[in-house]
Amino acid sequence: MTYQGVLTKMETEFLEPINYYLVFENDFINMNQLLNKSITLQFVKYQCLSCGLNKPIYRQGFCKSCFFDIPQAADWIMRPELSTAHLGKEDRDLEYEKKVQLQPHIVYLANSSNVKVGVTRKSQVPTRWIDQGAHEAIEIVEVPNRYLAGITEVALKDYVSDKTNWRTMLKNEIVDENLVEWREKLKGYIPDEAKAYFIESNTETNLNFPVVKYPTKPKSLNLVKSQTYTGVLSGIKGQYLIFEDETVFNVRSNEGLVIDLIVN
Repeated sequence: MTYQGVLTKMETEFLEPINYYLVFENDFINMNQLLNKSITLQFVKYQCLSCGLNKPIYRQGFCKSCFFDIPQAADWIMRPELSTAHLGKEDRDLEYEKKVQLQPHIVYLANSSNVKVGVTRKSQVPTRWIDQGAHEAIEIVEVPNRYLAGITEVALKDYVSDKTNWRTMLKNEIVDENLVEWREKLKGYIPDEAKAYFIESNTETNLNFPVVKYPTKPKSLNLVKSQTYTGVLSGIKGQYLIFEDETVFNVRSNEGLVIDLIVN
């Protein structure tokens, strides 16, 4: 069976374990059903997620010209503290920026390779945690816009990491942490503008990923360079496909690639 489509990050369902789906234009593939099966990935061409042209992908699934032009790739996406829609100030497209920035946002703690602080729209909980491969997470602040979430994250980064070590996450070298204690410990460092939005009483969320076998020395697959790869799927965590030979493929960082997925 061969499926062809442009890669976008896998859709997920918060079940026990997490369910993953690759969504192509004409196909909807439950990746959990491919565990322990041999599959082949073949690079076909590029397809920018904005203009749709066959141009090399620069970042986030976009070609270089789109990346520096469209609002979906502006700096405030990665650095929410740069958001200005709450002031009525346009970066690239004020209507789009209002739509995304002026909605409830969550500042959270997640444990994937270590405890980290992050920001996401409230509508993206728990999807964001799944995409990061976190096995436990907790909300600490719920604010009405992206800017307040951003300045809170910046303040807390002085006391807790904002990065995930992807290798540690994939090897499952994780230590359970008491995220309620972490939340209380960080409470005093929340900026004054966001203090009123602190979430006083909630419990952590636990996530279970569909992995048969974790790699001990994960090696990343560059599909553009290799053109084709065949392996037995042994797990899915975060946005990574994990193969029996310890090869791992980050679907999200390969958005905008058109591939053939062949179930052997």
